[in-house]
Amino acid sequence: MRLTLEGDGHPPVSGVLDRAAGAHCLLVLGHGAGAPMTHPFMEKLAAALVAQRVSALRYNFAYAEAGRRRPDAARKLHAVVASALRLGRKLAGGAPLFAGGKSMGGRMSSSLIAERVGGAPGSASPLPALAGLVFFGFPLHPPGRPDTARAEHLASVGLPMLFHQGTRDRLADIGLMRTVVAGLGAGAALREVDDAGHSFDLPKRSGHTTDEAIARMAEQTALWAREAAGSPRLSRECLADADRPGERAEWAGDRVGPPGRTP
Repeated sequence: MRLTLEGDGHPPVSGVLDRAAGAHCLLVLGHGAGAPMTHPFMEKLAAALVAQRVSALRYNFAYAEAGRRRPDAARKLHAVVASALRLGRKLAGGAPLFAGGKSMGGRMSSSLIAERVGGAPGSASPLPALAGLVFFGFPLHPPGRPDTARAEHLASVGLPMLFHQGTRDRLADIGLMRTVVAGLGAGAALREVDDAGHSFDLPKRSGHTTDEAIARMAEQTALWAREAAGSPRLSRECLADADRPGERAEWAGDRVGPPGRTP
């Protein structure tokens, strides 16, 4: 179902709701920096999630909607994420709401949540309560330049988090990702896709395809989401004046050590 997302701080942008029959949750999915919501990866991921009874709301960032290649400033990206989350809450009804996305889309979702919890200036408008965040290729650092600065905000999110990461991802050294996720505690889980790059592309020697990896990630996401939604967690409105900044969620989710691996 085609939709239009409107809100403060950005022009109208397009969205697509892939609704699952008997859905047990809805996942709001932002796209990566280099491709819009209609990229084959995003479409295949949404279809795979629907097959697992997870509804998916995809959306364009404003620059992608306008046909530009260079991403907008973080404030405008955050504004679109906020509008997508509010629409997602309406579409999900009473079902648990999750957020995240591919690469930049996931990072903008988590940084927005961390900003609201931290009470950043200009963040007075509340966001819907979330059950957790899901990342498909977290962009931990620039290609070939290992660093963890982009992950520093994750400690402030206070929600269950699931990271799907390729072991050959040049934007996320897998050793650093293991350290980052382990440092986030029991509320964070890492699922490694062996031999996959940032786009979850797989070499022929792996014996598997990207489509198989997508299907497996969707299956793992659905299983994890059921646990996250049914476990004790932080489930408050993300207010600018949050009364418990930095509170962390404790829930009975998957622990890193050893990380779960995807074929």
